[in-house]
Amino acid sequence: MRNYAYPLVTMLLWSGNVIVSKMAHGLIAAPAMSFYRVVLALAIMSLFAARPVWRHWHSIRPQLPKLLFLGFLSMAFYQCLSYWAAASTSATNMAVITALTPLLTLLTTRLLLAGSGPRGMLPGALLALFGTVWLISGGHPMQLLSQGVRSGDLLMLTAALSYAFYSVFLKKWHITVPAWQSTYLQAWGALITLLPVFFWLPAEQTQLNEQTVPLILYAGILASVLLPYCWTQGITRLGPARCSLFLNILPFMTAMLAIPLLGEQLGAHHVSGGLLTLAGVILAQWPPQQWLFKTKAAPAK
Repeated sequence: MRNYAYPLVTMLLWSGNVIVSKMAHGLIAAPAMSFYRVVLALAIMSLFAARPVWRHWHSIRPQLPKLLFLGFLSMAFYQCLSYWAAASTSATNMAVITALTPLLTLLTTRLLLAGSGPRGMLPGALLALFGTVWLISGGHPMQLLSQGVRSGDLLMLTAALSYAFYSVFLKKWHITVPAWQSTYLQAWGALITLLPVFFWLPAEQTQLNEQTVPLILYAGILASVLLPYCWTQGITRLGPARCSLFLNILPFMTAMLAIPLLGEQLGAHHVSGGLLTLAGVILAQWPPQQWLFKTKAAPAK
């Protein structure tokens, strides 16, 4: 059972990062928040990842452009979109839309790679779509025709789609660089793309103060270093399929944090829309792989 602690801690840290995204709104610009976060993560990972990267540079160099692009997708583009989304949607909505990532990954894989996909993919996708529409419309889908979709929900959906593309490219390109070294180089890719944007921002949008520093510390240390470590350990010990199922509890954890910390109200449309969306995500991955319910022994140390 100890192996299950890794994905559980990952989801707890991830839900905390959604709360941090909401708290950062109005205090610091999204690219600046992402920039400081990446700089802090790089400073920490350099302590243990820089030397192995240098030692294996001859084998890493051919894969470097792909790693830098993956870093742009996952650590720059995705993070900036999620910070921007926090300005006009709730943390609960952000978490439910984020939980769509496995489904979006399935659909993107079907589009870009060979394979027919699970039998439940189409009905699951339709059910998840209906649940998402119900959620973002506040339980009144017809209002979307007259009022449209809130920009925050649309930005978060784009962010989830970008992470789905990240997952597909990661699989398609068969990156052979070890996990920590890969994460380290991807962070450099994010920094390279964020640097010119950071210097373009007005000074008042990049300032550090007693309100923003704790948020950056959480995002840079817990969400950018500890979270990937726990997720990687979970995948190693349990496998990617079982770990992906834990994304279904992200909305619940986020809502439980958002209510006391942000004062958000959990409405009936959050519960019903969230449950429909998550049911669609699970159905889209049906039937489960045979090994999904088997316990995988931890690797020998």
